[in-house]
Amino acid sequence: MQGLTPLSYKLSLISIVVILLTTGIVGVAHGRKKLVSSSDGEPCHKMTVYCHDILYDGTNTANATSAVAAQPTLLSRSVSVNDTFFGEVVVFNDVVTAGRALASEPVARAEGFYFYDKKESLSAWFAFSLVFNSTAHRGTLNLMGADIIADKTRDISVVGGTGDFFMARGVATLRTDAFEGLNYFRLQMDIKLYECYV
Repeated sequence: MQGLTPLSYKLSLISIVVILLTTGIVGVAHGRKKLVSSSDGEPCHKMTVYCHDILYDGTNTANATSAVAAQPTLLSRSVSVNDTFFGEVVVFNDVVTAGRALASEPVARAEGFYFYDKKESLSAWFAFSLVFNSTAHRGTLNLMGADIIADKTRDISVVGGTGDFFMARGVATLRTDAFEGLNYFRLQMDIKLYECYV
């Protein structure tokens, strides 16, 4: 068994140096320092907000914040007595507030989509950005993950962010706080960030 040739050794060394330099530059490039949660598991930032989704029903054009972009598949109706909406895609631009009431102070917009992804039971997969543009926060938080609707609480991942939430990582715990038929629901989102840049 032979070792690396001189050329392979140099290329490997150069690759390692480039990787080390670029990972170190990311924090410096934006003038921020990485802050990871303390060893006792406390998040470096946390907040609770409420997302209000008003599904378009054909009559509520002025108030609707979401709409079906793709209808459920025929498979959905053939495998389940209860319609699971399997394959339905919903796009949304929902108001996010500091308090439970829809009239509460808006803190962000939730912009993205979800689709129903299970044939047997009601379950969705979310991908969206919380877009903050207020005096308290500016920037975005990007979230995605499975929403098993029957569970009381569901965790989805915070996979990144911009502005005040630059490269944030963490968990958002979703709880259905209110549900009015098929046209309105309110999600309580308890967001805990475990990797922050300051």
